[in-house]
Amino acid sequence: QVQVVESGGGLVQPGGSLRLSCAASGSVFRLYAMGWYRQAPGKQRELVASIISDGSTNYGDSVKGRFTISRDNAQNTVYLQMNSLKPEDTAVYYCNAYLSWVRGDYWGQGTQVTVSS
Repeated sequence: QVQVVESGGGLVQPGGSLRLSCAASGSVFRLYAMGWYRQAPGKQRELVASIISDGSTNYGDSVKGRFTISRDNAQNTVYLQMNSLKPEDTAVYYCNAYLSWVRGDYWGQGTQVTVSS
């Protein structure tokens, strides 16, 4: 089985920064992509950022220019550097590891990010 574990969430003031980490472990052989999603209460889960095995990245419009996703392929770990945080960034952030079309994807349990003064 594949395990996905996030860490790094917490309380931060507006304008501050946080770095989230996500590690995939277990029966991971090929990992095509990893991504960060977030979900605020009463809202749908939305894409924050994703990174493919070749290094290409995608970002949600609301975080472009503020967030940066990076990946350590050797350790099956992805990071999300979040700068200039806003109250509207408050959400539970989930990590997703997409292994392949055949093996599917796996979700972490989420880590809470709260942006408030």
